[in-house]
Amino acid sequence: MNNDEFEKFRELLDQTYQWPDYYEFKFIVKTLDKDNVISNLEGFSLTETPSKKGTYIAISARKLMKSSQEVLDVYQVIGTIKGIMFNL
Repeated sequence: MNNDEFEKFRELLDQTYQWPDYYEFKFIVKTLDKDNVISNLEGFSLTETPSKKGTYIAISARKLMKSSQEVLDVYQVIGTIKGIMFNL
């Protein structure tokens, strides 16, 4: 994701949320790589939902965020994990 896309997303977050506010992240990753994602989500309320075949796992992570920048920081860190899937 490039800087322009992050700026557009930041603007959308700031229009939608009143910080601080709770934000829910949703990620999909291969089950074998689940621990890589979870280790970066310390302090989050987590929900895990495995796929029917068990190959993938959907992770929902909710936390009180102080700003849109804090949300973007999480996406930047998680985005470095190989095979991670998410939508902004």
